[in-house]
Amino acid sequence: MPSASRQANLPAHLLSLAVSAALLSPAAHAEFIKDSSGTLTANNIYLNRDFREGTGQNKREEWAQGFIFDIQSGYTEGTVGFGVDALGLLGIKLDSSPDRTGTGLLPTHDDGRAADEYSHLGITGKMKISASELKIGTLMPELPTLKSNDSRILPQTFEGGLLTSKEISNLTLLGGRIEETKQRDSSDNEDLAINNKNRRFASAATADHIDLAGADYKFTDRITGRYHYAKLQDIYSQHFFGLAASQPLGAGVFAADMRLSVSNDQGSANAGNVDNQALNGLFSYALSGHKVSLAYQRMYGDTGFAYVDGSDPFLVNFVQINDFANADERSWQARYDYDFSKVGVPGLSFLTRYISGSDAQITGSTETGDEWERDIELKYVVQSGPMKDLYVRLRNASFRSDFARNADENRIVIGYSLAIW
Repeated sequence: MPSASRQANLPAHLLSLAVSAALLSPAAHAEFIKDSSGTLTANNIYLNRDFREGTGQNKREEWAQGFIFDIQSGYTEGTVGFGVDALGLLGIKLDSSPDRTGTGLLPTHDDGRAADEYSHLGITGKMKISASELKIGTLMPELPTLKSNDSRILPQTFEGGLLTSKEISNLTLLGGRIEETKQRDSSDNEDLAINNKNRRFASAATADHIDLAGADYKFTDRITGRYHYAKLQDIYSQHFFGLAASQPLGAGVFAADMRLSVSNDQGSANAGNVDNQALNGLFSYALSGHKVSLAYQRMYGDTGFAYVDGSDPFLVNFVQINDFANADERSWQARYDYDFSKVGVPGLSFLTRYISGSDAQITGSTETGDEWERDIELKYVVQSGPMKDLYVRLRNASFRSDFARNADENRIVIGYSLAIW
C-alpha cells in the first residue's frame, strides 16, 4: 500500500474540521453516522486483445480481480455541514505474463512483469451549505470536459477540489481545479497530460492542473442544456455545448443528444497546436424493448480532439476500442439494443453497433485514412435471491484501420456490489 500522505495534504484542513464538527454534539455525531453508507464492489475482468498485424507485442491478455470499498459519511448538523468520504481500492493479478501485459488491468514493472497486486486509499473532505457542496481530495468527476475512466477493475481517480451548487431551481453550477490523477492501473499520483493517440499533437505534454467550470439547466423534465469549460494549463482550453432531449412519439420515445466541443491551444501551448471543433450527436427511438440509434461525429480544424490522458472523451463515437477523433475525421454509428424483459427474461440485454470513420488525417502525411469498429455485448443481471444485482457482461469488438493497428478484443466482466450498511 503506497503512502497516503501526499493524498491527504490537500484536504487535511477540511478533514480536521469535519471530524471536529462531527464530535461537537451527540445530535451532530448522530447525523454524521446515521446518513453514512458503506459499499463493497467486486470487479472481475478477463481481457484479450489480439493485434492482427504490425510489429511489436501481438497480444494483450490478462485476468484480474478488483475490490472497491466506498465509505460515504453523512453531514454534521448546522448551517455548515461537514463530512468525510474514503475510497479503498485493491487490484489482484489472477493471470498475466510479460509478453501479454498492457491491458489496463494491472501495473507493469520495469522488468515487464505485471504487479501481483496494487492498492491505494483516497480521502475526500466535504462541506455543505444549503444546496452547495464542496469536495476536496479524491474525486471521480463525470463531466463533459473531464470524465473518470472506470472500464477496468479499478477506476481512474483525481486529486483536487470541486464545488457544486444547486441553489437555483433546475440549475446546477460547478467549478473546481484538479491537480493530479491516478490511472486505472496505477497506485501512483501522476501529472495531468494531454492524450496523444496516433500522435495527434506535438507531444503528450503534462500540466500542473486543469480548471473546470460548468452549468447544466433543466428547461423541462425532458430537455437539458449544458455549457462547460476546461483549461489544461499551458496546453489547451475547451468549450463544451450540449443539449439532451426526449419526447414520446407514437408508442415509443424519441431521444436526442447533441454536442459541440471547441478546443484551442492555451498559454505556452506545450503540446503544440491544438485546433479542433468536434460536432457530434446521437438520435434514438425506443419501442417495446427495441432501441435503434444513429450517431454522427465530425472533426473540424487542424488537429484531433483534445482530452486528458486516461480519461474518457465525451464523444458519441467513443466506443470499446476507438474514439474516431483524428483530425478531419467524420464517422457515423448505427446501434441496436434489446431488453429481453419484454419476452419474459428480465435482466438480460443485448447491444450491437457499427462505427465507420473516413477522411482521417494521417499524422506526418498528406494522406487520409479510413477505419471501422463493430461491437457486440450481452449482459445479464441477477434479479433476485442472495446474489441479486450480480452481473455478467460478455463483450466482443473488432477494429480495422488504414493507419492504426487492427485488433480483435474479448472481455468477460463479472461485477457485484454489496451494501455493508
